[in-house]
Amino acid sequence: MSYLNERVAYLRGLAEGLNISETTNEGKLLKAMLEVMDDMAVSIEELEESFDDISEQVDEMDEDLACISKELFDDEDSCDGHVHEVECPYCNEVFELDPYELDEDSDEIECPNCNKKIEIDWACECECEDCSEDEQH
Repeated sequence: MSYLNERVAYLRGLAEGLNISETTNEGKLLKAMLEVMDDMAVSIEELEESFDDISEQVDEMDEDLACISKELFDDEDSCDGHVHEVECPYCNEVFELDPYELDEDSDEIECPNCNKKIEIDWACECECEDCSEDEQH
């Protein structure tokens, strides 16, 4: 039971405890007001539940939109989990490499630490639709 429902129940009990008669005009008014307050409390509770559901959906959509934005605008972070760690054979520095950032016409990348060219000859091992085991990145 929500907080508002508890408060309305308390007021209903208080009205009964005060022996307010429903035969008087004031008693009829108080009873009608309590019924309206009860309906409002139930409606507010339903709205809160709907809001929570919608808020979860918006959060999920926001995450999806961020992922799509990264893909469309080629942000540094890859959304699809295709980032691989590469160790430079010259300086032994480990860095991340996204196969989608590679130039398709070149089999070389530049080490971000020592700036030497590193030859890349490997197939993407992911199982996504965009890649296949025979495709070179």
